[in-house]
This record gives sequence, structure tokens and C-alpha cells, in this order.
Amino acid sequence: MKKKKIDLFEIINDTILCIIAFICIYPFLYEVFIGISDGRYLAAGQVTFLPKGINLEVFKYVLSNPKLDIGLGMRNSFVYTLFGTLVGILATYITAYALSRPQVKSRFVLMALFTMTWVFEAGIIPNYIILNKFGFIDNPLVMIIPGAINTQYLIICKTYLEGLPYELEEAATVDGANQFRILWNVYLPISKPIVATIGTFYAVNIWNQYLLPQIYLKSPQYKVIQQVLQSVVISSNSAGETMQTVIRNGISINQYNMKGAAVVIAMAPIICVYPFVQKYFKSGILIGSVKG
Repeated sequence: MKKKKIDLFEIINDTILCIIAFICIYPFLYEVFIGISDGRYLAAGQVTFLPKGINLEVFKYVLSNPKLDIGLGMRNSFVYTLFGTLVGILATYITAYALSRPQVKSRFVLMALFTMTWVFEAGIIPNYIILNKFGFIDNPLVMIIPGAINTQYLIICKTYLEGLPYELEEAATVDGANQFRILWNVYLPISKPIVATIGTFYAVNIWNQYLLPQIYLKSPQYKVIQQVLQSVVISSNSAGETMQTVIRNGISINQYNMKGAAVVIAMAPIICVYPFVQKYFKSGILIGSVKG
């Protein structure tokens, strides 16, 4: 009887979790279904959940239409995300390693300064003045350099490194290794979980940036996918000829198709990254001990 109660509880729990998961994923699925449906069914209000007249013409049209600038935005976002993530991982890991070493006597003061910048933010106008003085206005490097060290990710990485056996460093020192060799040859190979975790955080943060490029990147050739998405989905300026209903290979493409396709295209790259780094999340976030 007790076993039946436990099984019933597990079934109810799994059902609730499935419902919550469906509610979370439904908006994205709906945008996918809007994007792959024939525009005629959308205009008639016949697409409520499942798609009708499935096709990929709208994705081909959206990506090949230079007036929508989606290709340009995707390219810029990819470049900013790639280099920003690499620089962020490198700067964060090296800084976290230095702050986790007992021989660095001023590490607590330095960590306190980092924490102050995290807790007490200056605001948009002071940041603009500072970045303007350093020449970051209308400079693509503004997407990479100023945010190279995120204090929250630094704390996570530092705590992870502090949990690794200090005997590894002692053994490497006895063998004549310097700090750089200890960093790259001893600690980095066993830090894949935390590197993958903070790397994913940096990638998602840079890819989803909208306010930063909107403020600092003035030239149209530097625009990111989020700015393109805003102009396609929200701005009334895009309701002109670029959003007119067109017929491609017998398929009707209207503004709802285009908006749904633009949202899916903007989200797809980050979604594709998660399956490859998901296995590292548990050991990266739940910073604990090392087996062995």
C-alpha cells in the first residue's frame, strides 16, 4: 500500500513537471509553428497551435532579404559572441585563479573591489562617459572588452578553483613548474565543467544584448540580431514594403510569418549550444570536491 502511494506521488509530480515544461516551451513552439505555416492559414486565423501548410519558404525569404538585415545581424552577433566568450573565459579564469591562490596576500582586497563594482553600479550615463573616453563609442570592441570579467561568474569560478586539491599545485611546484604552467597544464584540464558553464553564461549574455549595442553602436553595419529583431517584430518602421505579403513557390508569406521566423532564427543558435554543455552544468554550478 505504501509503495502504491509513493508511485502515485511520483506520477503526480512528473505530470506537474511536464505541464510546467510545456508551458515554458509553448511560446517558442508557437513561433516555430507560425514560421512554418502557410500565410493563407494565418490570415484566416486557422493556426491555433499546430502548423498548417508546413514549409520553409519564409526562412529562406527572411535570410535572403537584404532589407531585413537578419543576415548582417546574425553575422555580427556571432562574431561578438565568439570573441566575447573567448575573452571572457580567458580573463575570468586567469583572474579567478590568481584570487584563489593563498600566496596572493591582497586577494581579499581585490575581491572586495570586484564585488563593489557588482553591487554598486554607476549607471548608464557614467558608463557612457567612461567608455567614450576610452574610444568605445561606435566600436565593436564595446561588445567584448568592457564586459570581459563578470563579477558573478568570477565568484563562481574562484569558488570552484578553491575547491580543487591544493596538493596538485604543491606537487607541480616540486617538479619545477611555474604558476603559468600550473594554470594551463594542471588546473585548466580539470576545469572543463566551470569553463563550459561560464562560457555558456557569457555566450548567452552577449548574444541577447540589446541595450548595449543600441546605446554605443551607431553605425548600421554594427547592428546585432536583437536590434534587427526589434525592428522586425516591434518597430512600426518595418511595416512598409519589407513586410508586405509575398508569394514564393506558391506559398503565401505575410508579416506574421516573417516575425515568427525572425524570432526562431534569433533564438536557434543559443538553443543549439545547450545540449553540448548541459552535462557540465551540474558539476560546474554545484561547485564541490574533486573525486580521487
